[in-house]
Amino acid sequence: MGKRYFNGLKTAGLFVVLWVVLLGVGSFVGGGQFIWIFALLGVAGTAYGYWNSDKLAIKAMHARPVTEVEQPVMYRIVRELSAEANQPMPRLYVSPTQAPNAFATGRNPQNAAVCCTAGILGLLNERELRGVLGHELMHVYNRDILIGSVAAAFAGIITAIAQMMFFFGGGGNSRDNPMGPIGMLAMLLLAPIAAALIRMAISRTREYDADEDGATLTGDPLALASALRKLEQGTRARPLPQEGPLENVSHMMIANPFSGAGMAKLFSTHPPMDERVARLEHMAGRSL
Repeated sequence: MGKRYFNGLKTAGLFVVLWVVLLGVGSFVGGGQFIWIFALLGVAGTAYGYWNSDKLAIKAMHARPVTEVEQPVMYRIVRELSAEANQPMPRLYVSPTQAPNAFATGRNPQNAAVCCTAGILGLLNERELRGVLGHELMHVYNRDILIGSVAAAFAGIITAIAQMMFFFGGGGNSRDNPMGPIGMLAMLLLAPIAAALIRMAISRTREYDADEDGATLTGDPLALASALRKLEQGTRARPLPQEGPLENVSHMMIANPFSGAGMAKLFSTHPPMDERVARLEHMAGRSL
C-alpha cells in the first residue's frame, strides 16, 4: 500500500506539471487572452482520456476483440489469473501487427481490456505469455492504466497546440513581439518534450511495479524475465513506426515498441530491459 500511495502522490504531482505546461502555453498565446480556452481543453482532455481510455491504444494498434475459440490459450491464462486475483476478467483483443508487444487499457478493472499483438503470440511460449499477461493484469489492478491513458490524451493536446501555434502564428505579431517566432519555435519543441518526460516519469516506476506484482501473481518471475529478453530482441527486429498516435500510447506497452536509437532512446518511457530482467532474477532467487 505504501508503494502505491507514493506512486499516487507522484502521479498527482506530474499532472500538476502537465496542467502548468498547458496553461503556460495558453498564457503565451495572444498575451494570455485565450488562456480559458486552454483550461477548457485541459478539462476536455482529462474527461476524454477518462471515459475513452479503453479505446485510445486499441484504436492506435488497429486491434480487434477475439473470442475464446480464436485464442483459447490467451483466454485460459487470463481467466485463471483474474480468478487468482479475485478480479473481473478484462476483454481480450489482438492487434494484427507482427511487432511483438502487449498492453492493457481501461479506466478500472470493470472496464479494462488486454491486447496482444500477433507478433507476441507467435514469439512466446505459453509460460512466457502467462508472465506477460500477469504483468498487464497488474497494470489494470494497480490502476496504472487510467493515469497513462489520461496522460496520453494530454500529450496529444499539447503537441497539437504547439503545432497549431507554429503554423498559425499563435505567438502574436512579430512587430509587437519580436521574440514571437522564436517563442513559437521553442513551444513547438518544448511542449512535446514536456509531455514525453511526464509520460516517461509516470511509466517507468509502474513498469517495475507491474513486473514484480505480475510475477507474484503468476508465481514465476523467470517466465516474465525470459519473455522480456525475447521482446527486447523482437521489438528491435520489428520496431513500430514512430508516429503520433503510436507515440502517445507507447508508454502503455510492455516493451518499447520503437527502435530505441537516438532521441527515441533518450525519451524512452520504459526502464532498461536488462534492469527489469535482473530485478526479476533477483526476485526468483529470493523465493528459492
